[in-house]
Amino acid sequence: MLGLGLIGGSLMRAAAGAGREVFGYNRSMEAVAAAKFDGFDATENLDEALGRAADRDALIVLAVPMPALPQLLDHIRDTAPGCALTDVTSVKGAVLDEVGKFGLLQNFVGGHPMAGTAHSGWSAGDAALFTGAPWVVSVDDHVDAQVWSQVTQLALDCRAVVVPARSDEHDAAAAAISHLPHLFAETLAVIAGEVPLAFALAAGSFRDGTRVAASAPDLVRAMCEANSEQLLPALEQGIELLTRAKETLAATGSVADLVETGHAARMRYDSFSRPEIITTVVGTDNWRAELAAAGRAGGVIRSALPVLGNQG
Repeated sequence: MLGLGLIGGSLMRAAAGAGREVFGYNRSMEAVAAAKFDGFDATENLDEALGRAADRDALIVLAVPMPALPQLLDHIRDTAPGCALTDVTSVKGAVLDEVGKFGLLQNFVGGHPMAGTAHSGWSAGDAALFTGAPWVVSVDDHVDAQVWSQVTQLALDCRAVVVPARSDEHDAAAAAISHLPHLFAETLAVIAGEVPLAFALAAGSFRDGTRVAASAPDLVRAMCEANSEQLLPALEQGIELLTRAKETLAATGSVADLVETGHAARMRYDSFSRPEIITTVVGTDNWRAELAAAGRAGGVIRSALPVLGNQG
């Protein structure tokens, strides 16, 4: 586990709780000391961690913000290039590009657990963070069936449900349900912050609408800026909807269109079903496209799929 913050630390706890052997690296000696105090195997020596990974043919998980990826990938290329590799970053296309630059695509399968809190650091970790959460496992054209199955099994061991998706489609969806809400939350916080009485009156609506604005600014910037290609059209659509609501309110005194359309969409979310994907055999012809289509339709994986050649 490379990175022992909220997600990496939670993943380390969850994987250990599932009976896996897990060891980790963090550049912060304080985080390493805290992990060791809690009984986990951690080091601040990156080469030591990667050397162990190479010796044991371990699955390496990148659990650091985007700006830190190139340095880690450089060390992986030099020390553990044959290890299976995944990540937990909230953007997939940008990570795919970085991994490709270092010649590590062959063993890489992107991942993104859709879970988190506004807190950060090792102490914020929780072994139950991923329970019932969607965990995207990429099915891009280069993806190897065996590595994909390893990454999927890790997610399942952490009690998540797996959503297969192509990286570009993940990023478009993440812009709408994660990155755009971050920018809207920051906007709400800024507007309310200009009126002291607003803070005095703030209750559930403000708290829920601005929760993610408490996230570390550098982490929010990293994910939004890395996904700018997909975030820009989502932001434009959001501005267009608000502009139309403003114009309608000024002209007619009504915001009915936006409120009713938004309410209907939220009700569809509440009743949205996630059919289980059970028939695909990983490694057969067209398995990636088949899984991508199933994920696109809302399907999820709740138990390991058979792998060609491993059915017995």
